[in-house]
Amino acid sequence: MRSDPPRSGPPAAQRLEQVLQPVIPEISALVRATPGCLSLAQGMVRWGPPAAVAEAVAAALCQGAAEPFDLHRYGPMVGDPPLLESIATDLRDPERGGGALDLDGGQLLVTAGSNMAFNAIAQVITDPGDQVLVPLPYYFNHVMAVQLAGGVAVPVDAGLVLDPERLAAAITPRTRAIVTVSPGNPSGVVQPQAVLEAINRLCAQRGLVHLHDEAYEHFVHGPEAHWSPGSLPGAAAHTVSLFSLSKAYGMAGWRVGYAVVPEQLMAGVAQVQDTVLIAPPRLTQVAAVAALAAGPSWCRPHVAGVAALQQQLIAAVAAARSAGLPVRLLAEPDGAFYGLLALEHEVSAHLARRGVTARELMRRLALEHRVAVVSGDAFGLGGHALRLSTGMLAGPELTEALRRLLTGLEAILSQA
Repeated sequence: MRSDPPRSGPPAAQRLEQVLQPVIPEISALVRATPGCLSLAQGMVRWGPPAAVAEAVAAALCQGAAEPFDLHRYGPMVGDPPLLESIATDLRDPERGGGALDLDGGQLLVTAGSNMAFNAIAQVITDPGDQVLVPLPYYFNHVMAVQLAGGVAVPVDAGLVLDPERLAAAITPRTRAIVTVSPGNPSGVVQPQAVLEAINRLCAQRGLVHLHDEAYEHFVHGPEAHWSPGSLPGAAAHTVSLFSLSKAYGMAGWRVGYAVVPEQLMAGVAQVQDTVLIAPPRLTQVAAVAALAAGPSWCRPHVAGVAALQQQLIAAVAAARSAGLPVRLLAEPDGAFYGLLALEHEVSAHLARRGVTARELMRRLALEHRVAVVSGDAFGLGGHALRLSTGMLAGPELTEALRRLLTGLEAILSQA
């Protein structure tokens, strides 16, 4: 009997072809394929959460289904009251770095990581073809969320320190929001308060949502202080402020984030949250309460260690440049744990003529020189830029990773 050839099955929706492909799974596969590869790629820290987190989780597991808190049942869609109270106390603290947030006109929302909150907002504010302005270099997951919602992410070259006038010039009748990230991913730049104030006022004047990502709020290493546009009086009516426990509290795998969302958007957010998550996981909310109780004072020494690693990165690039390697940092990072390394324009142009892309550079550095970085095209950058993350490596490991990176670049350039 003749059998029919196997079929490949139904394809994915064609609209996904218009959505960016995630770069982190690609670089993670390269790391797995290269024994001993050191990673300057993924945006995580090397420490775990405060000890009180494990203690709180153990106690909650013992409590189990006891009243009044039932760990095994769905909780409120926006989050459990103990965590919401902890978040509100933290955000309203007059001593808070970034300024106390004005929550009047806004509502708190707990999600499985702040990326989920951004995704929900993108779903709520965009009809097909609506635009969201994303300053270059952008964070790729923000662009992907807008695209998955049917919107158009519009890259705007507004400078690494943002120029509000360039953003204003990019607004069209289809624009719904402007995205800012400070401290920045991938740039490591902390936006000045005056810049964020101007963008927030622009959004208020033009009827736009200001989507502001503060995942790296505790990672400030230079003279520019972190500041939250949501601290402006009345800002909650048009500002979405996004926060995460993944970074400073070392809880990336716990997937806990939260946001302040304008009240008029919450009915739509409830539709998305109920469809995707139903309610935030209750056990991780217990962990989050314990982490926030430890507070910024617990985070501070860890962040200080990252500041030293960032200085190590800056010094290594400066030394390589003095020795004749045609590299530079696009900006001196004063926040987060990133830096954008770029090849000089004429060298980048030469590589392009030889068919060597930034993505190919990323692959060769991992496979041939055992150091992982993320190519700048993932963040909308042209040329041959690379995002470097110092969060996962201690001093000696970082020294070796930077040595491999810089000698690897030298070797690749000599062969081009």
